[in-house]
Amino acid sequence: MPENSKMMTNLRQTSRPLVVVLAYDGLCTFEFGVAVEVFGLPRPEMGDEWYRFGIAAVDEGELRATGGIRMVADGDLTLLDQASLIVVPGWRGVEEAVPPALCEALRSAHRRGCHLLSICSGVFVLAAAGVLDGRKATTHWRYTQTLKTRFPAIKVIEDVLYQDEGTILTSAGSAAGIDLCLHVVRRDYGTEAANCVARRLVIPPHRDGGQTQQISRPVAVLRESQRFGQLFDFLHQQLAVNHTVSSLARRVGMSERTFLRRFASATGTTPARWLLTERLLRAKEYLETSRLSIDSIAEQTGLGHSATLRHHFRQQYNMSPAQYRKQFISGHRLAEIP
Repeated sequence: MPENSKMMTNLRQTSRPLVVVLAYDGLCTFEFGVAVEVFGLPRPEMGDEWYRFGIAAVDEGELRATGGIRMVADGDLTLLDQASLIVVPGWRGVEEAVPPALCEALRSAHRRGCHLLSICSGVFVLAAAGVLDGRKATTHWRYTQTLKTRFPAIKVIEDVLYQDEGTILTSAGSAAGIDLCLHVVRRDYGTEAANCVARRLVIPPHRDGGQTQQISRPVAVLRESQRFGQLFDFLHQQLAVNHTVSSLARRVGMSERTFLRRFASATGTTPARWLLTERLLRAKEYLETSRLSIDSIAEQTGLGHSATLRHHFRQQYNMSPAQYRKQFISGHRLAEIP
């Protein structure tokens, strides 16, 4: 699939796409809960086109889940025949065999255009099914070497939160699964819908997929945490303004050297990179929700000139701002067709 096509592949080619999450004996309850929370809860504020949701049991009978929980699912693998998106929570063990029937069901679903999403070690299920061969994928940093060794045909991307390959998406650890699921919502329903879900979850609305998995340490002192929280709020309100390391360090009352070190510890990136990411996200919002020209969007996001916006946007999203706007609008028009 061409790279540009991958970036905007969404589920809303028909109304109310069906999301099916796998359940199995030895179920990872947190990752399972992430899928239920994002895709499975009724959300009347989203209107009548929100996802439908189902659970497909991989194994027969009562299923044991981590934490001493037992459950029985209403559906089985036949439910995958109807799915628009199949979510694979963390698998019961990276060395545990994946049932052949599940592998075939996943291959069949993907051949007909169903999207596949794995959280954490769930990538080993997709790998066993062979649907990741020749594609990029990620997983928890503890498992990347194992994934490389066992499945050399996969291009394993280390130390990112998630990897979007269009119809196949993979995430790192459990919490990164939330980021990836919100990414899917953003792709299908737009930024405001994803932000609404994030607000319900009381989490930040976006962490970029390329963000590092491992941050050496969080901002440990409460005073510093408050300073950075206030700084981020200020920067979100002042993205169009030119900021320097010196001006930001003064704002939080630190030396430049201390500020850079603690900013990297708190975010896993540099102030310049953080600002660029946030400006590109704001540009995406404008492209989705306004008729502003590319020049106006560049100016209002602090990127200055349309050429600068186009350069960074293409570098980040593998398409131009105009292409993004066109594909976003086209996707939403398709969703409105009865």
